[in-house]
Amino acid sequence: MSFLHRLSALVWFLVAAAWFLFSDLVASRAAEGLRLGDLQDPLYRIFLLFLLVVGYWIMSRLGQRRMDSAKATALAPRPGLGREIALGAALGWAGVLACVLPVALIGGLVITVFTNQHQYFILFVDLIALAAGSLAIEIAFRGYPFLRLIEAMGPVLGAFFMAIVYAIWLTHAAPTTTAAVLVSFLLGLVLAIAVLRTRAVWVAWGFHFAWIATMSILFGLPASGSMSYSPVFVTNANGPAWLSGGGQGPEGSAIAVLVSLLLMYLMVRFTGDLKHKYGYAEIIPGGIPVDIDAAARAQHEAAMGTAEPQPPALVQILPVAPVAANPHLPGPAAVEEEGMVRPEAEASLPVASEPPAETPPSHKE
Repeated sequence: MSFLHRLSALVWFLVAAAWFLFSDLVASRAAEGLRLGDLQDPLYRIFLLFLLVVGYWIMSRLGQRRMDSAKATALAPRPGLGREIALGAALGWAGVLACVLPVALIGGLVITVFTNQHQYFILFVDLIALAAGSLAIEIAFRGYPFLRLIEAMGPVLGAFFMAIVYAIWLTHAAPTTTAAVLVSFLLGLVLAIAVLRTRAVWVAWGFHFAWIATMSILFGLPASGSMSYSPVFVTNANGPAWLSGGGQGPEGSAIAVLVSLLLMYLMVRFTGDLKHKYGYAEIIPGGIPVDIDAAARAQHEAAMGTAEPQPPALVQILPVAPVAANPHLPGPAAVEEEGMVRPEAEASLPVASEPPAETPPSHKE
């Protein structure tokens, strides 16, 4: 890959990153201006998702004209899309369960349940917010910008750099711990591996959504240090901080670090068939199209010269040369002697006039 191509990819990455920050600001201001109470957060995430999809689609049309826009943004719809999302969701659910189960067995969980109708309405709204928000984050961190970054830096450096940015962005807004930052970094690598091996965000989206939904909505534990998505279940984990994660939840525990490393292996293990089908970068043609057959034909005509096509020859049915006489057949002379006249001779003979009829003699009496 040429230096200019890498430089162009880096420029488009920076433009995409700036668009994410601008879209986040616009979506937040728009949702706050509507003042719809419980619907403000899902509307903010839906607005952000819309702005990112539209903006990155336009960028792909301008900067990657030879690529399909859906593939350039890692949003290509394809057969088995639901299976990819389900695979990511299964891995995310299993990872959270592996983090929570030791806490429940060793330390203990204290669960509080809220059963009024409004909480169930908020539960439904939060599911929509989580689905839209997790997809928007995956598009921003593992979609169009990430694909441009790996074009500029290579897949290994690009994945590490984006995982660092993701960890900083995820943990900068609230007090955090070293373990929580490390887990965010490792989970960023897990999600980057999913995109690198499938060239789409579907597995990563399923993993991200299932991880947050299971951690916060199902178990009622903090996700990324926040309790914003626990309308029905609220859980307090008991035990030492290395086990429970303290205020960060299971994501801030030493168990989560080990689980994140295991998830990297499992992501590679279970995306083997998807890598075989989709995990290779699209070959983009360069230069101008060339017709090999036309070029070879032109070279042949230049070497041999062009000749006017000859009209098709007439098919001779009868021989032109006279046929030799057959000794077993009578010749022309013999035919004439026997009174047989050839047709051409017969046509040249004069026509003989018939003699006048004789009148019988009359007898006088």
